[in-house]
Amino acid sequence: MSVVHQLSSGWLLDHLAFINNIDYQLCQHCEPTSNKTMPISSPHCGSLNVTSTLPIELSATSKVYELVTKPETEEREKNKVLMQKYTFRAELFNVTKPYVTTADCTAFRQGNKVETQKNSSINSFNCENQECVKDQDSVSTVRKKNKRSITFNQGELDAMEYHTKIRGLILDGTTQLVQEGLKSGLLCSLSEEQENDNRTTTMELGSYGLAELCDMAKQLPLLNENELEAVQLIDADISVPEQDVFSRITQNSSNFTRMIILMGQKYLLPPKSSFLLSDLSCMQPLLNYGEKYDVIVIDPPWQNKSVKRSKRYNYLSSWQIKQIPIPKLAAPNCLVITWVTNRQKHLHFVKDELYPYWSVETLTEWHWVKITRSGEFVFPLDSPHKKPYEGLVLGRVRGKMVSTLRNPEMKELPIPEHKLIVSVPCTLHSHKPPLTEVLKDYIVPDAKCLELFARNLQPGWTSWGNEVLKFQHVDYFITPETRN
Repeated sequence: MSVVHQLSSGWLLDHLAFINNIDYQLCQHCEPTSNKTMPISSPHCGSLNVTSTLPIELSATSKVYELVTKPETEEREKNKVLMQKYTFRAELFNVTKPYVTTADCTAFRQGNKVETQKNSSINSFNCENQECVKDQDSVSTVRKKNKRSITFNQGELDAMEYHTKIRGLILDGTTQLVQEGLKSGLLCSLSEEQENDNRTTTMELGSYGLAELCDMAKQLPLLNENELEAVQLIDADISVPEQDVFSRITQNSSNFTRMIILMGQKYLLPPKSSFLLSDLSCMQPLLNYGEKYDVIVIDPPWQNKSVKRSKRYNYLSSWQIKQIPIPKLAAPNCLVITWVTNRQKHLHFVKDELYPYWSVETLTEWHWVKITRSGEFVFPLDSPHKKPYEGLVLGRVRGKMVSTLRNPEMKELPIPEHKLIVSVPCTLHSHKPPLTEVLKDYIVPDAKCLELFARNLQPGWTSWGNEVLKFQHVDYFITPETRN
């Protein structure tokens, strides 16, 4: 369970526990008497056909389960199955102290004041010792710059007004949930954190060229859609041709984790998961899949200054985001959830332009609040720059596109007003917390779920994006052998 505590204000999540509860176990067949690396066909593992194409070696830390076939010992020995368990690296959630403290913000402000005073002194010296118009113009320019440093544009004023409106809800709700986390032991006090020699780890392995692969795929010859199956089933650990993952849905319909090799890199596919690796220009295979989704979560690559500077990922314009074919993907009364940054421009765009364009009625806003393991905000709540929270805009598909419900007897479940999702964030960029358990009380039990611009996979979900396998890379996981 990722939901550790639930109060009227929202939920306290354990993101790491959610990932590891997926139970990433590779079911592989082997012969214990020999150390062969050639593929070995196995009988059924449970009710599934399993074929391993990877080298397998027995170790003392591996779990071995026997498949009962015949009473003879020799037959049992031949049909042993190696279960290799993978867990997500815990150090990637080891956020023990704020990224920026209140003291840092205070020092920054004081530094600005000192710099302003220094500039004023220099300007006075220039005025007293130089009598030329050029210097006076220079002084005027500096004064204008200093004046700009304490004025705000309309976007900043809107952000300040919005923060003032939600500040109390964020503070009170987070405080209540943190107190519960401290009582239960999910969170620990600051003194306990200081006693432990735990350090925050940042480990960005990169996307191994997934986005670049999508660009390369556009240069490949087009496959005949009439001859191509809409779904590629993964029933064994295999190497997958690049063109296949671009041209159709890849699905692990089994109850076991599968491993695929793409461009020499290994990725783990959780049970009952599906994905399409492509960008906005190649979404047709997702439409060909033919599913209509009850829940669609969207995490668009919003344009902002830091993204422009860092060139960390490609962003999309508002016009491009509007081209996402939500009306063709959504089931009647589909719940649409869009992650937004703290720029009011993006929030207004989603509520006033994007959702109406998709025939989606805005219902409410929730917030994800990021805290340390001791319950502090990762950024000061009133920081003038980055805030310790991000927004989600929730809405439902309405209008002409709403037809007959999948289950006419099922009533539409109301979405509550402002809620908080509080958790320790992953140190990997844009690894959002899971919404599966948070949403379960507001969607039908058998809901079909889709995540757009995803960077990881979830059981029971279809995921799409040009980095959809990013956090499924095997290097983000450890085994008992690598742990030791």
